[in-house]
Amino acid sequence: MDQIIEFATSTPLISILSIAWVALVVLIIYSYVGAALSPIKELSTHDATLLMNKEDAVILDIRAPKEFKAGHILGSRQIKPEELKDGNFAKLEKSKDKPIIVVCAMGSTAKKTASQLLKAGFEKVSVLKGGMSAWQSASLPVSK
Repeated sequence: MDQIIEFATSTPLISILSIAWVALVVLIIYSYVGAALSPIKELSTHDATLLMNKEDAVILDIRAPKEFKAGHILGSRQIKPEELKDGNFAKLEKSKDKPIIVVCAMGSTAKKTASQLLKAGFEKVSVLKGGMSAWQSASLPVSK
């Protein structure tokens, strides 16, 4: 063991690569643990359709109006960017007790909106993993 440490410290490139490798491992572990402990769950397209059918989940589409008009999940509601920035979720007050699935284009920006919804008092908030891209890839119905 002493020889390994001596080799790693005597060769600067090995030290840098070792530090980078450890940092990557820590980041990977952090992302898995963070996702598992997060109150915001990522749903697959299958899980989202089950939630829509069994619990009458509300689909909140946060994409730009142009993208929404090009194609969106049947029955989804669109929220304007200015309402999103202000955290104005008045349109959803009647649906506070229902599950809400936040949808964006690729699934990455929806988490921020889901966090805002949780802070606003919505309890059952989740995100569609992969966003509309995953929905369309699964050949699920889209309304135009």
